[in-house]
Amino acid sequence: MNKTYQKRPYYLNKITPYIGVDLIKLLIGQRRVGKSYILLQLMDAIKTKDKRANIVYINKEENEYDAIVNYRDLVVYVVELAVKGVNNYLFIDEIQDIENFEKALRHLFSKKTFDLYCTGSNARLLSSEIATGLSGRYIEIPIHALSYQEFLQFHRLKSGEDALLKYIRYGGLPFITNLELTEEIVYGYLQSIYNTIILKDVVARFNIRNVNFLNRLLEYLADNIGSLVSANRISDFLKSQKIKTTPNIVLDYLSYLSSSFIIREVNRANIKGKKIFEINEKYYWEDLGLRNSLVGYKATEIGQMLENLVYSHLLRLGFKIHIGKLENKEIDFVAEKDGQKLYVQVAYLIGDRATRNREFGNLLSIHDNYQKVVISMDKLIGSDYQGIKHWQIIDFLQNDKLL
Repeated sequence: MNKTYQKRPYYLNKITPYIGVDLIKLLIGQRRVGKSYILLQLMDAIKTKDKRANIVYINKEENEYDAIVNYRDLVVYVVELAVKGVNNYLFIDEIQDIENFEKALRHLFSKKTFDLYCTGSNARLLSSEIATGLSGRYIEIPIHALSYQEFLQFHRLKSGEDALLKYIRYGGLPFITNLELTEEIVYGYLQSIYNTIILKDVVARFNIRNVNFLNRLLEYLADNIGSLVSANRISDFLKSQKIKTTPNIVLDYLSYLSSSFIIREVNRANIKGKKIFEINEKYYWEDLGLRNSLVGYKATEIGQMLENLVYSHLLRLGFKIHIGKLENKEIDFVAEKDGQKLYVQVAYLIGDRATRNREFGNLLSIHDNYQKVVISMDKLIGSDYQGIKHWQIIDFLQNDKLL
C-alpha cells in the first residue's frame, strides 16, 4: 500500500498507545472518512520504531483479496505469512466484507501471533458480531470526516468565514483535497460515494428492494437537520408523496442508515430526571458535503448546518450527546464526558433581543454548575451573559478541550 497521505495526528495519538497491547484495534466509521490512510500511518509508525516488523495488509476493497471470502480463507492466508522471531502485525480494511470474520479474529487473537488492527463501515454488523465473539478483547476507535482544523490543514486554508463556508458547503471527506472546490466537481464525486454507501452498506447488507424509498427518506432527513422527527411523521410525509410505507418500516430503514454512519440519531432526554424519550429524535449527518450533494446547498439553511457542525465536533471529541428537554424548553445539546456536562445552544446570529432571550434564557433555566455556552456566527462576540459563555463558531470548532 504505497500511497502518500496527510497526517491526522489526532487519531494517531489515540491509537498508538495500543500498539503491541493485547487487544484488537477496531477503527469504525463511514466509508471514505480516511480509515485506510490512518492504517497506513499506523503501519509507518510501527516500521519506524520496529525495523524488523512483519506487516500483513488486507484490503477487501481491492480485487487481489477477492479470494478471501470467509473466516477460513482469512486464517489460511494470514497464517502462511507469519514470520517467526519478529513482531507480526495484521491490518484488515473493511473486515465486515469477510463472512464470519469474528471467528477468524477470535482464532488469531487466541494464538497471539499477530497484533490485530481492523476497519469497518457498518456499526450493526460490527457491534453485534464482535460483541458476541470478542467481548473484552477489542478497543473501538471511531473515525470521522475531517474536523474544521483538519480541513484547514488539508486544503491549506487560513481560518476565517470564507474557509468555514467552504467546509460547510463541501464537507470533510479527505479525498476532496484532490479536487477543484466547485459544486459540479465535488458534488459529482460525493454522489458516487453516496451511491456506494447506500448500495454496499445498506441495500446489499439488508436486502432492501425499495431503493427509491430509501433515497426519499434520506432527502427528508437532509431537509430536516436539527428538527424533531418521528417515524409517524416521516411515514405521513412519504405517504403524501405517494410512497407506501408504515412507521415500522421507517424505523427499520432509519436503523439501517444509522448503521452505515451516514446519519446519526440523537435522542431527547429530560434534564431533570434523565429519562430518555423514545420518540421525536433528531438526525445529523456524518458529512455535510454528502448531505448537500443530495439536496443542494442553500444559504438559508446555514443555521441547521451550524447545528450539525457543532454536533459533529462534540461527537469527535468523545462526548455522549442528547437533546435536552426542560419542561417546555429545549436545549440543543447536552454533552457528557468524564463525569462533566456541557450545555450548548446553537444559533446562526444573535441579532435581536428576542433571539438572545431565547438562546440564553433556555440555558439560564438550568440550575446547576456545569458549563453552558451559546454558539453563533456573530463576528462580534460580546461578554458572557450571566455566567453563560458566548462563543464564535470558528473558535468553538478549533477548541479540542471544551471542559
